[in-house]
Amino acid sequence: MKKISKIWFVAGAIAIAAIAWWMLSGDKKEREIEFNTDKATKTNIQNSVTATGTIEPVTSVTVGTQVSGIVSKLFVDYNSVVKKGQVIAELDKTNLISELNTAKANLASAQSTLKYENDNFRRYQTLYSKGLVSTDDFETARLSYEKARQQVATSKESVTKAQTNLGYATITSPIDGVVLSKAVEEGQTVAASFNTPELFTIAKNLTDMRVIADVDEADIGDVREGERVTFTVDAYPNDKFEGEVTQVRQEATTTNNVVTYEVVISAPNNDLKLKPGLTANVTIFTAERQGVLSVPSKALRFTPTQGTVGKMKIVDIKGKNKVWTMENNTIKAHAVQIGMTDGINTEIISGINEGMTVITGIQEINLAPAGMPETQERSPFAPGPPGKKK
Repeated sequence: MKKISKIWFVAGAIAIAAIAWWMLSGDKKEREIEFNTDKATKTNIQNSVTATGTIEPVTSVTVGTQVSGIVSKLFVDYNSVVKKGQVIAELDKTNLISELNTAKANLASAQSTLKYENDNFRRYQTLYSKGLVSTDDFETARLSYEKARQQVATSKESVTKAQTNLGYATITSPIDGVVLSKAVEEGQTVAASFNTPELFTIAKNLTDMRVIADVDEADIGDVREGERVTFTVDAYPNDKFEGEVTQVRQEATTTNNVVTYEVVISAPNNDLKLKPGLTANVTIFTAERQGVLSVPSKALRFTPTQGTVGKMKIVDIKGKNKVWTMENNTIKAHAVQIGMTDGINTEIISGINEGMTVITGIQEINLAPAGMPETQERSPFAPGPPGKKK
């Protein structure tokens, strides 16, 4: 039993001696600290919201017809330039002219009846004043006269309606503009019932376009009228178009449980590159700072500890936001007041000056001591180090 204890004692002593030899021999890897730094410089900081939208004219009018009939003539086609009041189509007027003539004939008949009933009423009025007819006969004559007068008024309204419908058969452009779409051809029958048939769509001015963008509910709180916008379209991938937010609509749209809001963006189109219906990839700049002093945001997240910087001296101060600089063997903190951030850079309002070098991070470099034998496996067919015998 004593012999076993002695063996364990000797083994422990050997192990302790081996550890001490390893610690003092210098055969372990050495540790070196390297700081990542960057300079405080002036830059532009921007926060933005992205969305997709559709190009459309600011003003477009759908032209329809109030009456039914056959399209007899078309005077415009796609892309035709039209003026306000210009005739762009006509419907067949045969039935409408017939209805007008019938209404006029009914009016003439009603006017003749009115003339007769008026004369008859006057006679009964004279006789009634002399007591030669009864009150009942006088009232009957007066009632017939009133009915005839009302019939004339009704007939006049029928004539006016027939004339108006006849006028509707001649379709004119309500605005100056360009024909974007045409939904009918000559000989086609259009029926005006509860819904007005769509014949044409006319855009007022294609040099004045807009984008209707769908902005996610998580981003809509930052979008305001007047904010700068850039957008691209697939038709011109190398061109960047500019505009600004002109309206943030309050109505929400829910699609597949995703809530979005429509944002209207101006889109000047003097070169007519933008066409109605194009999809726009929109960037709305919700906040911008031009030429402000800033540092990388990770410099504000760096906090040194004695365990990470080794023998270097740390000079800390109180402050909510701090950046660190290195002077000789000392790491010094600087309290700063920050402004806006884009996630990559953060605005510095006060606390440091332009050009100062700040620490953004730290990394360790492990070095193998000189003379340490290689431990990496080597192919027997690979050449050895210079001067080493094979």
